[in-house]
Amino acid sequence: MILCDTNILIEFYKGNADVIQALRAIGANNIAVSVITKAELFYVARNKQELAQISRHLTSCRCYLIDAADSELFIRLMLDYSPSHKVSIPDMLIAATAINHGLELYTMNIKDFKFIPDIKLHR
Repeated sequence: MILCDTNILIEFYKGNADVIQALRAIGANNIAVSVITKAELFYVARNKQELAQISRHLTSCRCYLIDAADSELFIRLMLDYSPSHKVSIPDMLIAATAINHGLELYTMNIKDFKFIPDIKLHR
């Protein structure tokens, strides 16, 4: 199972051929998202039609909710990396989810995650 960062799905919706090919190679049954990614995609939707399209598409993806273990790791990541790396709250929630559930994270922003020792980045 591969956890897709928000930027991957935005590129998918833009028709980025490389991302589309990579997602096909991963396989629809192996694609997951965090509830954070789901919320971010809803936030950037330009209209109700786009919102409906995103919502329909996401029903086919496994969605990981934030649980207590994710929350604890998220806080630890914020304490460890916020001052030194200027991390974002959504990125650290997504990272915590990937780490706690043993998932590889597929992102276009490797620099936002590569300093986290326990994260597995999809290449």
